[in-house]
Amino acid sequence: MTARELDAAAIHDPALRAAYATCRSLNARHGRTYFLATRLLPADRRPAVHALYGFARRADDIVDDLTADAGPDERARALLAFELRLAEGLTHGTADEPVIRALVHTASVYGIDHRHFTDFMASMRSDLTVTGYASWKELGGYTHGSAAVIGLQMLPVLGTVVPREEAASYAADLGVAFQLTNFLRDVGEDLDRGRVYLPADLLAAHGVDRELLLHSRASGRNDPRVTAALKAAAAHTREIYRRALPGIALLAPESRPCIRTAFVLYGGILDAIEADGYAVLHRRAVVSRARRATVALDGLVRALAARPARPTGAPRPTAPRRPLPAGPPHRTRATADTAHEDVA
Repeated sequence: MTARELDAAAIHDPALRAAYATCRSLNARHGRTYFLATRLLPADRRPAVHALYGFARRADDIVDDLTADAGPDERARALLAFELRLAEGLTHGTADEPVIRALVHTASVYGIDHRHFTDFMASMRSDLTVTGYASWKELGGYTHGSAAVIGLQMLPVLGTVVPREEAASYAADLGVAFQLTNFLRDVGEDLDRGRVYLPADLLAAHGVDRELLLHSRASGRNDPRVTAALKAAAAHTREIYRRALPGIALLAPESRPCIRTAFVLYGGILDAIEADGYAVLHRRAVVSRARRATVALDGLVRALAARPARPTGAPRPTAPRRPLPAGPPHRTRATADTAHEDVA
């Protein structure tokens, strides 16, 4: 429950508790895979993860909410206002907007480098005007801010068994792998927004351009050239997963089940895309409920095994397991259908 998480994290101020609860609600409502994995963290770490998600989700909604009638100029003004409130909050240590209030507190507690937030906002701004990328290298500039920095933000919260800088590249790679997985899953939806995240040179190598994507989307028919391009993008994404995998062992033991679960579930989206014939222009590929439950159960077993043992009859600890002060070092949706219960 939210109250137990907040108590474990020693968050007692009512306004701050409400801010974290807002972020948790955003995570539960929109971040199915992310929220499910977060349930496997120790209770005192979860509010920070909810804060990081809530902040990113709020910025993403300003840019991408298809149900809103706001035009590009209005979105740009709203995003600038949000960014200014963020800068003011990070400067003064508090904010009126709930997601920024919780984020500022999390950044202070865990010593998260503020540059990770400004880099993220730079990528969000680019989504207002940029509609495509020429190459993987060019896309990498975007995914640094939209995804790699998410992994770097998370690293102080998760903790490491090595100096943090040794785990940083793995955390960044995993954030990018998750982002590229979302891009593949959401090709059709992003096309409706006028954006193509798959690099133009990758598409061109298989005889694909934006017009062919639009035609396939409109006709509801798969095109073998599009399928070949999507297969190549999936193979590239799987290679980034392979690069990121050794980093899980560098995390604090109690954090590994959470990240391993997210690793398997996000990788499972690629499997689902493949099993559905790469029909992502026409429908979203999803990991089955049974598969999600199996992975969540495995994560739960690992999480319980990683928790410190208590002497028989000893009461549960009430003091939060706070980290030592640490120096500076796009998209998920829906609600989880299993494993919502607190991990004791």
